Amino acid sequence: MSRDRPRQGPARRPPGRIRIIGGSLRGSRLDVPDAPGLRPTADRIRETLFNWLAPSIPGARALDLYAGTGALGIEAWSRGAREVVLVERERALADALRDTVARLGAEGAVIVQDTAEHYLALPSAPFDLVFLDPPYADERWAEAARLLDERGWLAPDARIYLESPRGTTPEVPSSWTLHREGEAGAVRYALYRPRLPGRTGVR
Repeated sequence: MSRDRPRQGPARRPPGRIRIIGGSLRGSRLDVPDAPGLRPTADRIRETLFNWLAPSIPGARALDLYAGTGALGIEAWSRGAREVVLVERERALADALRDTVARLGAEGAVIVQDTAEHYLALPSAPFDLVFLDPPYADERWAEAARLLDERGWLAPDARIYLESPRGTTPEVPSSWTLHREGEAGAVRYALYRPRLPGRTGVR
């Protein structure tokens, strides 16, 4: 989940609430604050993504960069991730995330008010799942992906989710391999993995 204004056409007005699709918090509603350009990841895409991730979630450490409403990270916690770090640069959105986490009792979710790039420059601890969905207009995919890869943020068998405008394929480290991808509306969504010896291509 990130904040963005579309490059063409009128800005999409986000819904007032979105829902958690599965797990212990299934059906719980997340407020979508009236923040300029807030762009929730659509239910349809989240459902596909978490079907892909299902075997990897229980017990995982997850990192939701550019968290926005926290829909991706909180969905992961609902489905069994043991710890989720949600990074959000805007104070108002970070405060709203703290309220949401407290209301839902998501004790394994930690809110960090910081930019993704500054957070990724700190000493690292590997994550099993990373959600990388920056504001489209900022074009921060390549820098965030580089820091994730170079500074030890990824567990050996990590999954990295990347969301971008349809028709674009953001630059990612050569050490990553595309696992799965899809398109829905104006969005391309893809799941990557670090390339291990003997692993190549999509499977």
